[in-house]
Amino acid sequence: MPCTVAVSNSTVFSPSSSLFCKTSFPHPLSRLNNSPSSSSSLGLETNGLSVSCADEDGPSTSNPSPPALLKRKRPARLDIPIGSSGFGALVETPRVDGAEVELEKDGLYSVCCKRGRRATMEDRYSAVLNIQGDSKQAFFGVFDGHGGAKAAEFAAENLEKNIMDEVIKTKEDDIQEAVKRGYLKTDLDFMEKDLHGGSCCVTALIRNGNLVVSNAGDCRAVLSRGGVAEALTTDHRPSREDEKYRIQAMGGYVDCFNGVWRIQGSLAVSRGIGDRHFKQWVIAEPDTQVHRITADYEFLILASDGLWDKVTNQEAVDVAHPLCVGISKPEPVAACKKLMDLSISRGSADDISVMLIQFEGYIANSAK
Repeated sequence: MPCTVAVSNSTVFSPSSSLFCKTSFPHPLSRLNNSPSSSSSLGLETNGLSVSCADEDGPSTSNPSPPALLKRKRPARLDIPIGSSGFGALVETPRVDGAEVELEKDGLYSVCCKRGRRATMEDRYSAVLNIQGDSKQAFFGVFDGHGGAKAAEFAAENLEKNIMDEVIKTKEDDIQEAVKRGYLKTDLDFMEKDLHGGSCCVTALIRNGNLVVSNAGDCRAVLSRGGVAEALTTDHRPSREDEKYRIQAMGGYVDCFNGVWRIQGSLAVSRGIGDRHFKQWVIAEPDTQVHRITADYEFLILASDGLWDKVTNQEAVDVAHPLCVGISKPEPVAACKKLMDLSISRGSADDISVMLIQFEGYIANSAK
C-alpha cells in the first residue's frame, strides 16, 4: 500500500501533530440549493472497457498458493487512457512513476511535467477535447498536490465531469456559479473517501467562445496578448490580507516562519481540494473569471507554483512567445520545457507542471 509522506521543509506543507484531530466541519456544498448528483463509479471506462481501481498491494487471491508461486514479480503497470464519462472526450494525466512528461496534442495544447526532489511526482494535469462532440469546447487543468498525490489525481480525473454536469444545466450568465458547484462537489466527493492530502487547482474551460478560468490555491493562469502577460488568477495564500482575515474570522491563525506564511503553522495555501485536517479554513471555493476570446489571444499558460515561484508572469510570456507566435512551425513543447529549465536553473526543487494552450483553434467561433 503506498503511503503519504509529508516533507517537513516543504514550501506548502509542514505538518504539526496538534492539528491532526478528528473534529469534522460541515462542507460548503451542503448549503447550496442544488439537487444531489449520483455517486460516480470507482472504475474507469475507456472504449467500453471497464477497469477497476484495485489496491495494488493487496492480496490477489483468497486461496493460499505454494510458497514458490509467491516469488513471481508483479507485472508492470499498464497506462490506460481514461475516458470522460458522458462526453466521449479524452482525459490525460501523468503517472507518479514518471519523473518527466512531455506532450503536444494537435497544436491545441502542450504540457511538460518534471518531478522535483520528492520521491514521487505530486502534480497532475487534465486535458479534455471535443466536449459534447464540439471541437470548439475544451477543458484544461493543472493540479499541484501536497501531502501526497491522491487529491491532485482525484481532481484531475473528476473535476471536469463535475463542472460540466453543472454547466450543461445552467444558464450561460451563471457559469461562474456552475464552476463553483463543480469544485465543491469534487472536494466533497474526495472528503468522503479515506484519502489524505490536498491539491491546488487551476482550470480553463473554453465554451461558446468564452474562456472561463478558475483557481483554488497557488496554481496560476497567465494569458499572452500581443506579447504582454496578463494574470487571469490571483494566488490563494494566507499572506493575502483577505484570506488572512477569512481564516482568522473562522478561528484559525496565520503566522510567518522562515519567510513563509502558513495556516496553523503548517499549510502555505489557503484554498484547494482536500486538506481534511484544515477544512475549517482551507476552502475549495474557486475564484472564476469569464473572458471573451478575441483575435489577440495568443496562448494561455497554466502552471503549478514550481514555475511561478521562480519565474515572473512576463518572463514566462517572453520565453514562450518567440517559440509560439509569428513563426511557421511553432514549438510549444520546447517553450514549456524552456520554462521548466529556467525555474530549475534558479533553484526550484519543487515539482513543476507547465501547460500551454494555443487559441488559434478556438478563435473562429469567438471572433464572430
